[in-house]
Amino acid sequence: MMAGTEEESLDDLPPSAKLVFKVLEYNGPLTQKGIVQESMLSARTVRYALERLEGIGIVDEDVYFADARQNLYQLTDLAPKQAQAKADGGKEKACCAE
Repeated sequence: MMAGTEEESLDDLPPSAKLVFKVLEYNGPLTQKGIVQESMLSARTVRYALERLEGIGIVDEDVYFADARQNLYQLTDLAPKQAQAKADGGKEKACCAE
């Protein structure tokens, strides 16, 4: 399986990447160090998970202005839609008319 292909989704990622996704979902933007502390994963595992999440467009990397040597990672606008689609089983909810 190739990382970063369009067919790849959150479901296809390893558990460590899903955990990093959830940490960012619950805590908001964090540095890699912050993700390591919150997830209790190794720095190498977090780095790999972030690469995979960035590859499918779920995570954005930005400059952390408090310390420009670090990057700030946050979920994209696309991420909540993909997570909701997963929770719905890939089905769209029908709108209820009154």
